[in-house]
Amino acid sequence: MVFRKALILALPLFVYGLRTKRATCPDGVNTAINAQCCALFPVVKDLVDNFFTNECGDSAHGALRLLFHDAIGIGSTGGGGADGSIAVFNETELTFHANLGIDDILDEIGPFMQAHSNVLTPGDFIQLAGAVSLVQCPGAPRIQFLMGRAPPKAASPPNLVPEPFDSVQSILQRFEPLGLTLEETVAVIGGSHSVAGADDVIPDLEGVPFDQTPSVFDTQIFVDVQLRGTMFTGQGGNQGEVQSAVAGLVRLQSDHLLARDSATNCAWQSFANNQQRIQTFFASGVQKLALLGQNPSKMVDCSEVIPSAIAFHGSATLPPGQTMEDIEQACATASFPVLPTQPGPPTTVPAIPQV
Repeated sequence: MVFRKALILALPLFVYGLRTKRATCPDGVNTAINAQCCALFPVVKDLVDNFFTNECGDSAHGALRLLFHDAIGIGSTGGGGADGSIAVFNETELTFHANLGIDDILDEIGPFMQAHSNVLTPGDFIQLAGAVSLVQCPGAPRIQFLMGRAPPKAASPPNLVPEPFDSVQSILQRFEPLGLTLEETVAVIGGSHSVAGADDVIPDLEGVPFDQTPSVFDTQIFVDVQLRGTMFTGQGGNQGEVQSAVAGLVRLQSDHLLARDSATNCAWQSFANNQQRIQTFFASGVQKLALLGQNPSKMVDCSEVIPSAIAFHGSATLPPGQTMEDIEQACATASFPVLPTQPGPPTTVPAIPQV
């Protein structure tokens, strides 16, 4: 977002294959269970050092968004899926309204993709970059990476990427045929927005965060979106935006509705202040997306090249000046977790620095 079952073969969480004798890579530094994965260590180092610059910043956010937009654009007649079509057939796919702003991240990551084109196909590169982007963010899970995607054959069909003004029902109808559960769908959307900001959602405003901690993969977004004091701003240039209760943030209409619709509000609330739960369901959902249109049995598990995840031991909080009375309770079967309030007067959340 801004965000047929026959198309996906899902793998369990954190399956890294049977442990066998490790091979020493040609660089003399790294080792790998499968020698084919050795060529990926320099790619990962280049991304971490020179593209992400060891930060959970705008480039990491963009790479994760690219992973999602490339993968979910898959139809029943061929074309699209996690195959790199959004890069190869960009003249077509960037005309889709839901892909507004994707040209920025493609322009930035394109030279890296080209530099390593002798090692990775576009689909493999996008999924590897997305997996590496996550471990730049404290609290994010370390997900699988399987190599072996063929070059894309056609562009994705249009109108397959969910948009900020879509209804909850249309969002669920898009994700369910792809094999994602209700909890995985909510986790993928909310978790992605935990480390993201507005990208052309608001005209002339870039990098406006969706929650108070855009450089940390945490559960704060499930709190910030549940606060009262919001209103729809209408259509036109701000279509899909909801005025946030926290200064400096923007709330997507789709997030607002996911937190309140009877079909999803309890799933949304279940992730508030539950770091392990969001990591688990987010990882399983993203790993399913990463294999859309692929046959895992014909791929090589190179998950070991993904750097270690960065732990996060904090917890969600209410923003300064807010209390539990400001939470708009929506789930009818469970109470919202009781959270402390940040000290001090209300402040404005700064924008995400743009590359």
